[in-house]
Amino acid sequence: MNTLVHDIARRLDTGAVIPYLGPDMLSLCGGAKVPANPLALAELMTAKVSVPHKIRKRLTQAAQFIENFKHRKSVVQLMNQAFAAVPEPSPLHRALAASGARLWVDAWYDDTFAAALAQVRPEGDWVQIQGLSQSEHFGQWTGVYADDGEFLAELPVDAGRILYKPIGGHAPAGNYLVSDSDYVEVLTEIDIQTPIPQMVQNWRSGRHFLFLGCRFDDQLTRSFARQIMKRSSALHWAVLPEAPTRMEARFLEEQGITRIDMPLARFAEALVDALQPAVPA
Repeated sequence: MNTLVHDIARRLDTGAVIPYLGPDMLSLCGGAKVPANPLALAELMTAKVSVPHKIRKRLTQAAQFIENFKHRKSVVQLMNQAFAAVPEPSPLHRALAASGARLWVDAWYDDTFAAALAQVRPEGDWVQIQGLSQSEHFGQWTGVYADDGEFLAELPVDAGRILYKPIGGHAPAGNYLVSDSDYVEVLTEIDIQTPIPQMVQNWRSGRHFLFLGCRFDDQLTRSFARQIMKRSSALHWAVLPEAPTRMEARFLEEQGITRIDMPLARFAEALVDALQPAVPA
């Protein structure tokens, strides 16, 4: 396992690996707390707005009910409240931010990884691309933001590094894909790659994905991962200590993803050690 971790670290430092971060990365963080999985987020939202009992634990359906019977602004307000705090980036967040990676995919709504980038890359050599809801930005699939949060009309040609948040994020503008209708719009087009930025499509070609804090036991997470990693290499890894479900196991096999059966915290410690020269003191 030591050899594998060092091989991944070496590939990260050459830019050959794209970290793909899921909500369980928050388990590594201290400080402020935010919802760390869809169930926790659904329970937080439905504690503030009454929804039918049968969908109280189903995030996308609960968000859709609130959007239909309250307003889209109510959904955004609840999401902004849920993710207003910023957890302290873990050593792994900072090590990945300081590594040679040129593209990071962050598949949750919190601002933790952007905070890590701000800490280790104060020179501002990165931009953020967020997925946009069609109910608020019809015909526009993504928004581009500078490291200081300034909206950019287009991706700069000299953008050094990209933080890609396909389902949106809290800062700087409260963009969220969270309701059923949000996902229906994107999934209708994602097979032909329309919602995925061209720069992401270009950069992933021939590269490897490292999935951290992700589960693939839901069709949505599998669909997004499958389409984002399309036309990349045939070698990928996922830290997945829990026994995979039948559908997860099938997905891993289909996509050429090697399961790393190790607790995320232990893998994080090993990878940080392997990347240590890249992490500022």
